[in-house]
Amino acid sequence: MSLHPRSGEQVPPLTAQIARASNPTGTTAMWVRDRLDGLWRDEDFAGWYPRDGRPGLSPAQLATVCVLQFLLGLSDRQAAEAVRCRIDFKYAMAMELDDPGFHHSVLADFRERVAQDDRADRLLDLVLARLKEAGLVGERTTQRTDSTHVLAAVRDLTRLELVTEAVRAALEEVARTAGHLLIGLVDEDWGRRYGRPVRLGKNPTRPKTRILAAGNDACRLLERLHRDGSAYRPGPQAEALRQIVVQHYYRDTAGRLSWRTTDDDGLPPSSSAIVSPYDITARYVRHGHIIRWKGFAAHLTETCASDSVNVITDVATTSAATNDGRPCPASTPAWLVAGCCPPSTWSTAATPPWSTWNEPTANTRSPSPGRYRATPPASTAGTRTSTGTTSTSTSTADKSPAPRARSARAGTAPTRPPRPPRRP
Repeated sequence: MSLHPRSGEQVPPLTAQIARASNPTGTTAMWVRDRLDGLWRDEDFAGWYPRDGRPGLSPAQLATVCVLQFLLGLSDRQAAEAVRCRIDFKYAMAMELDDPGFHHSVLADFRERVAQDDRADRLLDLVLARLKEAGLVGERTTQRTDSTHVLAAVRDLTRLELVTEAVRAALEEVARTAGHLLIGLVDEDWGRRYGRPVRLGKNPTRPKTRILAAGNDACRLLERLHRDGSAYRPGPQAEALRQIVVQHYYRDTAGRLSWRTTDDDGLPPSSSAIVSPYDITARYVRHGHIIRWKGFAAHLTETCASDSVNVITDVATTSAATNDGRPCPASTPAWLVAGCCPPSTWSTAATPPWSTWNEPTANTRSPSPGRYRATPPASTAGTRTSTGTTSTSTSTADKSPAPRARSARAGTAPTRPPRPPRRP
């Protein structure tokens, strides 16, 4: 499909009349249209679509729907139904009242386009530019950073299940791309072990036999690919299998394959241990005795000035095993694009406190880690919170999109107050 820009369209008179009559004070969707004239324009998406083909839906409208969907916590079906039935949604996208909208599957297809390359970052930069023009983002504004966990779309596997599933995934990959390499290797026993997804549980029968069988099968498969597949280029599943075998097996002095334990050669740290053959970048992390997950960490930076609304200015996704005390490796800080460089940036529980940031440099005016300061900056002296406290803020929807920090003592019983001294 192709793109036919439709920017500059005004809200139909009948849609505007009924929307204002039914919502005199306006809604969030109506405010986006009235105060920002929309977050994007169709011309901003010109490089996403080919020149020829059937005209598609307005990408600016779809992006606006995705923002409202996240803001209101709607599913794809509910968001498509809101576009079809809610007047304020039609007002925000300048649609006629009798417009039937679109199928809910369109939103999933659009998100796939957004996820390619750095398109999401560029859209965020455009939003910050619009907000700056509207006066919602000012220069030299105090910002804060917090993080939340992102779950990987993988199944929880034990170590034995991980190795067995890695062998099965590599076999399926080789069978699709170079099936002749499996001739003489795969037999009925392999079919029984790897013919379907592995579900062994924490206490499988004959665990030692299964561990040695899976390890030997993995080594035989890797040796076959290395010896007979000179023209075969290993895919991601074969590479994942190689790394998993190295992390869970080793050769003893006699050359026999052995299972790694914490007592002998040890296991890899969680920062490098693979938890699934289908996503080798996901990591397992545990914070205390309560919070644990497999996946990643999302770091959100937002403005927190007392005289303005809170706006997210940067989003960075890192490995879950990344130390929260390290700064986010953002490729292009969005606050530089928006021209809202803060005099100082402070954070909540997930990232380093305000005392770990230096004064901004003369060129970029962006924070950098370094020496500790004895006193907080003047802009944050009156609003400073200690690490691990819960902070409440207000965004454009009266709710801060950044996750709230969890107290370091959350879930523990309150301490008993000290007893008064005894009288003599």
